[in-house]
Amino acid sequence: MKIVVLVKHVPDAQFDRHITGPYNTTDRDESILSELDEYALEAALQLAEERGGPKAGNEVIALSMGPSGAVNAVKKSLQIGAYSGVHLSDDALAGSDAAATSLALAAAIGHLSADGRPVDLVLTGMASTDGETSLVPAQLAERLSYPQVTFASSLEVTGGQVRARRDAGHFSETVEADLPAVVSVTDQINEPRYPNFKGILAAKKKKITSLTLSDIGLDASQVGLAGSWTVVESADARPPRTAGTIITDEGDAGIKLVDFLAAQKLL
Repeated sequence: MKIVVLVKHVPDAQFDRHITGPYNTTDRDESILSELDEYALEAALQLAEERGGPKAGNEVIALSMGPSGAVNAVKKSLQIGAYSGVHLSDDALAGSDAAATSLALAAAIGHLSADGRPVDLVLTGMASTDGETSLVPAQLAERLSYPQVTFASSLEVTGGQVRARRDAGHFSETVEADLPAVVSVTDQINEPRYPNFKGILAAKKKKITSLTLSDIGLDASQVGLAGSWTVVESADARPPRTAGTIITDEGDAGIKLVDFLAAQKLL
């Protein structure tokens, strides 16, 4: 079974996020592997291990698209347990929105299927922790002409089908789709493993393939700002928080509180 897991290099949530450059793109200097992608990676590893792992011909490929620093997301994935990695990087990709990103990733997945072993399953997190749009999995499935299952909280593959449970507020549903398929998983599906010392050492020997647009058959006009459907025209820093209203209780705090709430039209 050949599984591709999409992993993204995103700004560390511990730090403030910043917009940079003339095209108002995200500053990714302090970035890490997106936490939500770790659940997709764990799901892929479990599926591969159930089938005998790499010795039985299974593959778990971590694929990331981004500038040079994005290779760190691939390296972290290899430390966690991915069998190999792919880094799609090209200056022309800068500024790609979800549509341009899905186009590039679809072409990269097509490239990975050109070796005679087609990709059976594409796994993603339920969203990236920077954009949080959840758009790429659906667009990717459309571009690949694969069926899509979203927000899976459990996942099984039997024969040529994937079976997933989707949990809603007051009910759950089980859906099935034929392989190959694109599946996004939630943070309820498993407990991701952490890289241990053995895994970190083993990752140094694993292969990372670098791809450019020419490798996957795309032109610069199809991606980046030129190929995007949306653009950020302007961005302003969030204004600093102002001090709230302090009510000192002098026997009339209740009245003052009611007056304040009424003034804010909350009563």
